[in-house]
Amino acid sequence: MSSITLRFLAEPSTVNFGGKVHGGTVMKWIDEAGYACATSWAKRYCVTAFIGSIRFHRPIMIGDLVEVEARLAYTGTTSMNISVEVRSGDMKGGTMEKTTECLIVFVSVDSHGRPLPVQPFVPGTPGEMALAERAKNHLDTSRAAGATP
Repeated sequence: MSSITLRFLAEPSTVNFGGKVHGGTVMKWIDEAGYACATSWAKRYCVTAFIGSIRFHRPIMIGDLVEVEARLAYTGTTSMNISVEVRSGDMKGGTMEKTTECLIVFVSVDSHGRPLPVQPFVPGTPGEMALAERAKNHLDTSRAAGATP
């Protein structure tokens, strides 16, 4: 499986002092969806190696329906680059808006934490090809800047 979408309601226990969902809670949801996507692709345990380019576009309100979509964008030898988009909205209105997006790198590991190879991902649609190119460009830029994801 190269993508997964988690859906749930934003609960009052996730509220910050401003009355919105904590950014840290959103980051936890992103990591969970990314882990589910990476693990289902690798068919084994994976660890988060890098989270980058996180952008918060708008707050999530308590009671909103939340969708966290994780899509495999690009694979290395042992790593998987997962693009994650968070959307939310009032269920009565039926409109979901992008709230957060980022790129996560997961690594497939054995029981001792050593990296294991993953099956290569071959983009099949124009959208998947564009996403793969964006992920590869991000990796190249990060490596050039000295931040090895």
